[in-house]
Amino acid sequence: MALPDFLVIGVPKAGTTALHTALARHPGLFMSAVKEPKFFLTDGPPPPGVGPGDAETYREHVWRRADYEALFDGAPPGALRGEATPFYLYDLAAQRRIRDAAPGTKLIVSLRDPVERAHSNWTHLWSAGLEPIGDVIDACARERGRIEAGWAPFWHYVAIGRYGEQLRHLFTLFPREQVLLFRYRDVVDRPADTLDRICAFLGVEQGLITEIPRENVTAHPPETRRHEMLSQLVRLGDRYLGQRLTAPMERVLQRGGRARRPLTWAQRQELLSYFAADIALLQEVTEEDYSDWLRPRERSGGLVGTRPSGQRQARNGRPRRGTA
Repeated sequence: MALPDFLVIGVPKAGTTALHTALARHPGLFMSAVKEPKFFLTDGPPPPGVGPGDAETYREHVWRRADYEALFDGAPPGALRGEATPFYLYDLAAQRRIRDAAPGTKLIVSLRDPVERAHSNWTHLWSAGLEPIGDVIDACARERGRIEAGWAPFWHYVAIGRYGEQLRHLFTLFPREQVLLFRYRDVVDRPADTLDRICAFLGVEQGLITEIPRENVTAHPPETRRHEMLSQLVRLGDRYLGQRLTAPMERVLQRGGRARRPLTWAQRQELLSYFAADIALLQEVTEEDYSDWLRPRERSGGLVGTRPSGQRQARNGRPRRGTA
């Protein structure tokens, strides 16, 4: 048994679910059947869940090393083994655990405009009925209290988007040539080129995979009395029945949901106040220009459109069909 050869370590809501599916189609790569096993997020059992839906998330955590290594048992001889847990970049302790356990592992990072990422993250939880606050700016303002209370990382809308801090720490642990950075917009606009960059980085044949599927597309149901009542039922039932209740209710909540709606410039400016200093740090750390993130967006909202018919919000942490 062995640990993976590469990891997709960041960031949530930046196409990592779709990348996982695309890379699994390459004959020279083997992706774990579980997307987001979260192994490196703890040294042992995960903490008890505090925020809505957190208990279910932590139940899916693959924290025993034997169970984690078993995820890669089906890899064909010679194939590179990989998994995608996009919280590894955010969690500095996870970065150290990866370095200590597998210092030669190659790391892949998809970076997304942090305001857009935060809004997509909030919309994901709002559409699932788990986020009780119907305004993303208000939800971000509550973040510090949620973190102090122990809510799981997916609720950290702002903190996850401070990539400069995270990459500065990562580069103290891993050489830069061991880390591949690209933008989420490249996943959306130039999928074939992006996949070729990843394949070249990993040292496998290019040109064999050219498409990144539309996976985990966020639906944006409107704020209505019906949504409020169903969401309250989801949050109440989550404590006692978990996915037995919340999964079917989530489908009802998201039925007919539109693509994520764009933020106004005023909303964007308010959220940018959380990120401006870190964007400057990111440019210093990477020596790349991210100043476009400080300006109005020509394209905003759900860039990949409405959710494909029949698709649900991805439930990561569980075995995925067609992988492994």
